[in-house]
Amino acid sequence: MKTYPLSLWTLVIGAFAIGMTEFVIMGLLPNVAADLNVSTAAAGQLITGYALSVAIGGPIIVVATYKMARKNVLMLLMAIFSIGNFFAAISANYGLLMLSRVGTALAHGSFFGLGAIMAASLVSKNKQASAMALMFSGLTVANIVGVPFGTFVGQRLGWRASFLIISLIGIVAVLGLFFLVPKQESKQKSSLLTELAVLKSGQLWVTLLISLFSFGSVFAFFTYITPVLQNITGFGDHAVDITLVVFGIGVTIGNLIGGRLADWRLNESLIGLLVALELFFLILFFIQSNAILMVLAVFLFGILAFAQSPILQFRSMVLSEDAPLLSSTLNQSAMNVGNASGAFFGGLSVSFLPLNYLALTAPLLSLVGLILLLLQLSRIRVKRSGPSISN
Repeated sequence: MKTYPLSLWTLVIGAFAIGMTEFVIMGLLPNVAADLNVSTAAAGQLITGYALSVAIGGPIIVVATYKMARKNVLMLLMAIFSIGNFFAAISANYGLLMLSRVGTALAHGSFFGLGAIMAASLVSKNKQASAMALMFSGLTVANIVGVPFGTFVGQRLGWRASFLIISLIGIVAVLGLFFLVPKQESKQKSSLLTELAVLKSGQLWVTLLISLFSFGSVFAFFTYITPVLQNITGFGDHAVDITLVVFGIGVTIGNLIGGRLADWRLNESLIGLLVALELFFLILFFIQSNAILMVLAVFLFGILAFAQSPILQFRSMVLSEDAPLLSSTLNQSAMNVGNASGAFFGGLSVSFLPLNYLALTAPLLSLVGLILLLLQLSRIRVKRSGPSISN
């Protein structure tokens, strides 16, 4: 069994806190809207504002902090995160809450982009993708444990209490980074020009598009999974809640499996997962009215969907081995754009087609990702010494 250093678990705690702050607002929208005297739709824009800030802010933070040691940047990001959540907890009006959410989100993309590199640096080469996957598991565990807990607290003690707790978890992460992450691991080896030079690579942009489309199908379906479970499968609210927990368990397992697969065979694993996802959706179309099969399918969906995540992240890093930081952070932006695009695409499907047809339209996005991946691999030839996108 693989063992990981305590310093890596500090990154897991940071990822857990970020996962909570991103998603807990979904369960607290009615509470926030009522307390701040705004509509539920307006409160929902707190989610949109956060997502846009993640996508745009990550690369900007990378450029602004490129001279700083990686350990110090991670500590700064988690400090910003904790302060942002504290101000969210004491926000007197909607504008201040939105501002605090946007500020907090600045830490998100760059934390995962830089944290992925830090996680890889803390272990031997044959464990790098698995270490990254372990860090990202903090995000998935937040969905299973942190978000329900934060929602429970917020509904009973007020939504502000949830953000205050998240702020305290962020402080724990800052202290862990300070005391546990070794200084020698945080040295920045690339210059700003080296990092920016990666933007000239056509292969990078193709890789980002692969991440965007491959992950887009996940949120095209997941965004509307509750209506599917209620209206197609016939589940009540309690059954939906249980099924979503099952999905979260599948997500966590898939994330860890994806790390192992990336360490083993990077591109072959991604091709296999994308093909499996296409076949899964085809089968799902015919079984989504069967309650027992649907619960099993949602569990499998979590595994297949999120096994992609560490593979897509690792590909972006090894593509630009000499300057992985900006590439890694841009991949986080691409995946967040993919999330938003997938939700938009899924919305078009459920607006103009019967709801059950979402199982046939959602996989069209990842099919585009698969085609781009096959085209990319047919054109590139990279040496096999060390990490390589052709592995």
